[in-house]
Amino acid sequence: MHTTPILKNKLFLYLTEFFAGMSVMAVELGASRLLAPYFSSSQIVWTIIIGTIMIAMALGNIYGGKSADKNPNPDKLYTRILIAGVWIAAIPVVGKYIVLGISALLIFTVNTNFLIWAAFAACMVIFVFPLFLLGTVTPSLAKYTVDSLEDSGSTVGTLNAFNTIGSIIGTFVPTFVSIPAVGTSVTFLIFAAILLGLGIAYFISKKSGLKKSAVSAVLLVLCCVFGTSNSFAFWESDLAYEGESIYNYLQVKESDRSVILSTNVLFGVQSILMKEDGLTGMYYDYAMAAPLMTGQENPADCNVLILGMGTGTYAHQCRAYYGDMSVEGVEIDEKITELAREYFELPEDVKVTTYDGRAYLNAIDGKYDVIMVDAYQDITIPFQMSSVEFFTLVRDHLTQDGVMVVNMNMRGSGEDSINAYLADTISDVFGEVYTVDVKGTTNRELFASNNPQMLANMEKHKEAVTDENLLAMMNTVSDNLSFYEAGDRIMTDDKAPVELLGMRVIDELIRDEVAMYKQLYEEQGIRGVLDSLL
Repeated sequence: MHTTPILKNKLFLYLTEFFAGMSVMAVELGASRLLAPYFSSSQIVWTIIIGTIMIAMALGNIYGGKSADKNPNPDKLYTRILIAGVWIAAIPVVGKYIVLGISALLIFTVNTNFLIWAAFAACMVIFVFPLFLLGTVTPSLAKYTVDSLEDSGSTVGTLNAFNTIGSIIGTFVPTFVSIPAVGTSVTFLIFAAILLGLGIAYFISKKSGLKKSAVSAVLLVLCCVFGTSNSFAFWESDLAYEGESIYNYLQVKESDRSVILSTNVLFGVQSILMKEDGLTGMYYDYAMAAPLMTGQENPADCNVLILGMGTGTYAHQCRAYYGDMSVEGVEIDEKITELAREYFELPEDVKVTTYDGRAYLNAIDGKYDVIMVDAYQDITIPFQMSSVEFFTLVRDHLTQDGVMVVNMNMRGSGEDSINAYLADTISDVFGEVYTVDVKGTTNRELFASNNPQMLANMEKHKEAVTDENLLAMMNTVSDNLSFYEAGDRIMTDDKAPVELLGMRVIDELIRDEVAMYKQLYEEQGIRGVLDSLL
């Protein structure tokens, strides 16, 4: 083995193992945040990220071991570390463009499982190579640190311990420190700089390889200059806010008419504020029927709980049309609540608890006239809020004549759609279940109660609605409500395949959205598609 002064002390080798393990986990978590604004953070996406990274690490282990046996020169290892560092530093510069480019290509060629193929292709292109290189670290260091067979066990054990400790720190630091504080892009750059620091320190100590070290440092600086933007929607120039929290990518867009919150770059509106008080044109308007369905004589007397408060659209609408009713919300993302106060005029007297919706129900004893479940974002449906056990909790926190309203924001079709499973599950808990499709959207609103008079209540209470627009909307809801004929597709805490069911809906939505562009492509080629977009 080629020896250098810095390697005579095994501490540097152990530190290499430590920071390599830390960087692998940091890149893995960064990968989830890079992909989430485009593909969601569902279990499917996490499975793809973990799977591709494990493939890369396994191949790196094999190659690193063979390479170290064939030519035990540490120069090769630390050169690979430099390359991995530069590659990771380049992810904030080009990663989002690669994701969109791959999506654009696959959207015209893949008819099913688009989410899987797009996320897998993006992971393979962006993350496999640098993690393959980092996968060579452990077997190479084992070769350099083992002096004899007598101490091989303890030496390899120490290496693995340093790797594991680094991995633990690399798991917590991005999630709780760097990503919330400085964003995903800078997080990639921080850990890239750590890897480059290791490689440069090695070559400086050896007084060789200075050229490659200098080039790596220059490339890092360039990536820092061009890659520090946290903008995922780089084509947008008029966003009021764009940033990240522990849980979400967050985007606030303001126009003359409204303010909109989105947690996805490509599609979806999570909350909206109408600057001139009025209906939103979205599912929130349909959900306004819930207070009318309760046993309260005056809707303003309803006690309302919103699970998935967002920025308070439903709370704002209820108060605007029904008076100063008691409304409180639960929102797991504290940053969203802060945005609600800053951009969406959420009143200070509307209580918002930062908590998981189901955990909150487990922790309280209160009863509510209306519970709105609006925790389903885009294609991400928390399984723990889609099971019989969850809806039983909701039922137990409703008054005798209380109503649950659920926004099922992916309509789907067929007997095996996600909404069929949700509605069957809810029907297992509630005796009265009605659904209505939200006109012009993919949303479906569901109302559930154990009060057989819920529709009669609505007809009676509509007479007291004085706002013409709201009355017209309530008439639309009542005219289109359908009693749900329950099946036996019941989801439980033990079995709730929401990710796979949701993915089917995404395939349907994509097919519908790109049908016109596919036809253009077949008839006029890529030029026709580009002309239609410009």
